[in-house]
Amino acid sequence: MTPTSDQKRNSGNPATQAKIDLTVKQQREQKRQQKLAEYQKQLAKRRRGKLVWWTVGGVAAIAVVAVVVASIVFAPEPPPEYTAGNSTGAEIEGVETFENETDHVTGTVDYEQSPPAGGPHNAVWLNCGIYSEPVPNENAVHSLEHGAIWVTYDADAVAGDDLEALKAQMPSSYVILSPYEGLDSPVVLSGWNSQLKLDSVDDERIGQFFTEFWRSQNVPEPGAACTGALDAPGKQ
Repeated sequence: MTPTSDQKRNSGNPATQAKIDLTVKQQREQKRQQKLAEYQKQLAKRRRGKLVWWTVGGVAAIAVVAVVVASIVFAPEPPPEYTAGNSTGAEIEGVETFENETDHVTGTVDYEQSPPAGGPHNAVWLNCGIYSEPVPNENAVHSLEHGAIWVTYDADAVAGDDLEALKAQMPSSYVILSPYEGLDSPVVLSGWNSQLKLDSVDDERIGQFFTEFWRSQNVPEPGAACTGALDAPGKQ
């Protein structure tokens, strides 16, 4: 008669019982080894997953840093800052001063200066900004009355890199930059009753002129707006 499983585990023969116990231990050990192997497999899988995420995260972090650095390195230079009304009373070489009257008129005006640096003007001011075309004298002069600086240039003499260098020296507000026909200098800066003619866009007196006359408190209407009125053709 074939012995049952219980009988196999509880054989009356010590030698047979030892073999049975050994077989059970081997089976238990085999199961334990299988569980251990499976645990190690899962552990290795989790480690690989973490490594992948760390790698992805590291690459993403490097990409973010690269974008930030690039935005700093390649960002355009901010416009220069001048203090409104920061007139020091300094005498700038070459600056001419005038005594122009302020009146609102209609139609065109025959100005004493070219470009004009004050005088009768249109009741609507020109919105400050950069223009690629000549702007109306009468509206631009009204902007000078509010403290703006009008930077005019000879388009045949100032273009390309020179024009960009000139733009880079303009503040973010209260300035008009436009070409002007018939200038006797490549660049002319005009404030209310003040003017400076220059041969180069790199002349350090550009900054000095802005420091002295930009948003001056000595204009007829200091602090008045330079937006919200007329956009002439060519406004950028």
